[in-house]
Amino acid sequence: MHTIPVLTATSTAASPASFAGRPVLFVLTSHARKGDSGEPTGFYLAEVTHPLQQLETAGIPVEFASIQGGEPPVDGLDLQDSTNAHDWADAQFRQAIRTTARLEDVDPARYAAIFFAGGHGAMWDFADSSAVQHVARAIYEAGGAVAAVCHGPAALVNVTRSDGSYLVAGKQLAAFTDSEERAVQLEQVVPFLLASTLVQRGARHLPAADWQPQVVTDGSLVTGQNPQSATRVGQALRDLIQAR
Repeated sequence: MHTIPVLTATSTAASPASFAGRPVLFVLTSHARKGDSGEPTGFYLAEVTHPLQQLETAGIPVEFASIQGGEPPVDGLDLQDSTNAHDWADAQFRQAIRTTARLEDVDPARYAAIFFAGGHGAMWDFADSSAVQHVARAIYEAGGAVAAVCHGPAALVNVTRSDGSYLVAGKQLAAFTDSEERAVQLEQVVPFLLASTLVQRGARHLPAADWQPQVVTDGSLVTGQNPQSATRVGQALRDLIQAR
């Protein structure tokens, strides 16, 4: 069986209070177009269903929010993927996706962790969202976990701690690489290159080769490079929550 690397480093986050029974908040993009290209996008389905499977199997509850609330656009609707097919046929899952909370309306104190799913849409509405910045900072500084996969780490670009420093400064992490963005020929379409921007914020980006799974856990921050990393991001997040 192929082993996906998971890198671990120490954290400076605050000691958590009890998170027993609190849900994980999955956050999805509400952005439906790849910039001026006009091509459709949204959240990438497997980057939701695969982490979700790991948490649900462990009995960890999950709730959904999106930037605008309601039903967000979906990308990567690959029903040859058995996990996607299972959830897409599940009425409860589909209802949850149709009725996501608006992120600015959620109370971050309710959650043990926050998870930012990828999909190219995240590049347009995660980084500059004041709700993303507020909720992620509140959960992180309360000792909760912050996780993201693929383009989901766009949410981390502008999140700051209460002292004004970037949350990712000095942190090891993974994210969709500049090389992968060039490989899909969208480097001139996205508003910024994700990995390079995170490095500019002080992050220590640890890339694997294109399309190879890479998951990095640094304290209470869990990040994955691409869709191939989604399952193990869910596993790493599960493990953090269960350890508390």
